[in-house]
Amino acid sequence: MTLSRRGLLAAGGAVGALAATAAGSGTAAAAPGRGHGSGRGGVRTGFARLAADGYRLLAGQKVGVVTNPTGVTTDVRHIVDVMHPDRRVDLIAVFGPEHGFRGTAQAGGSEGRYDDPATGLPVYDTYLKSGQELADVFTASGVDTVVFDIQDAGARFYTYIWTLYDCMEAAALAGKRFVVLDRPNPVTGRAALGPVLDPAFGTFVGRREIAQAHGMTVAELALLFNKEFLAARPVELDVVTMSGWRRSDFFDTTGLPWVPPSPNMPTPETALVYPGTCLFEGTNLSEGRGTTRPFELLGAEGIDHRWAAAANAQRLPGVAFREAYFAPVFSKFEGKTVGGVQLHVHDREAFDPVRTGIALLVTAKRTWSGFAWRPDNWIDKLTGNTRVRTMIDAGADTDEVVGAWAADLAAFRRVRREYLLYR
Repeated sequence: MTLSRRGLLAAGGAVGALAATAAGSGTAAAAPGRGHGSGRGGVRTGFARLAADGYRLLAGQKVGVVTNPTGVTTDVRHIVDVMHPDRRVDLIAVFGPEHGFRGTAQAGGSEGRYDDPATGLPVYDTYLKSGQELADVFTASGVDTVVFDIQDAGARFYTYIWTLYDCMEAAALAGKRFVVLDRPNPVTGRAALGPVLDPAFGTFVGRREIAQAHGMTVAELALLFNKEFLAARPVELDVVTMSGWRRSDFFDTTGLPWVPPSPNMPTPETALVYPGTCLFEGTNLSEGRGTTRPFELLGAEGIDHRWAAAANAQRLPGVAFREAYFAPVFSKFEGKTVGGVQLHVHDREAFDPVRTGIALLVTAKRTWSGFAWRPDNWIDKLTGNTRVRTMIDAGADTDEVVGAWAADLAAFRRVRREYLLYR
């Protein structure tokens, strides 16, 4: 574990009841009643609080927004469409991540550079850009401040948090200010779970040393990134917190509309299982892409009832497994009927997605002779190390695999604690 433990500036000293920051230090707005909201329809996003304050945090700045279809208000208007005609904010550019600003691209794709038909604003592509290349994009756009507003899914390998990281690093290189508008972690912020990335395995599905299920919001991650990983050249950072959100809140308790953050994340229930079952992207099994239940349906040709039986025998908390057959319309096994399991989470408070994902890998390998890892060992990029793959290959059981990351996870949890904005 290579994380250092640096202090977080205390929330407060807010300008316009939102946030103010000295160059290179991150301060968070003090949310009224922070951590004491009802969690039952009373959550206000960072954008809602920014707009209610008349965009004073952005006054006098030429603004660009990193966002995608999830950047919406409670009445599902996109924040770009809201800000563009408002004279109180000078919005001059949009920056699109993977899948694009308007969300027209599938996994591993983006929309490229174009002018948005609805607003006429130039849209710049950030996907797979980082460092000086991305800094040059910010410079060319003419913005003074880069604003980030994207709904995360709560898993290390969900790429939007690394878009956040790359944009923060690039903004610092370009001398731009950076503002993060917070949104809920849809699967709660109660705990960090799973293996911590070994930096030797850093990729766009995991740049730095955080847990597989990080249990943080994007604003909390931004503060951690700036102090722990970008300390040599921190960005001038402000974060605008939510009000009314509690760490124990699942997305459906917030009262906020769910917009799929990517084509294969259709519901909050998908996000619940994703930190564990996305590991099947590193195998020759279907992870359910091309079905109506991605990451809840898993399978391959030749799998039968024995896998569901073995998975249920693990007695995992909060979840049961049903023998299932399905035919993906795209991706792995396109047009073929495959056998496997469907996850049914019946107690989401008790459910541990990462442990469940490991148990499913262990039992799939034991019950199906055709099991194989992807030839490029993509599983190592997803888990952030070689241990999961090599231990399962050596016959380790679920408890042994999960126990192998205990020390690293405990160290990350200690560092993480310093950056939590909600209680």
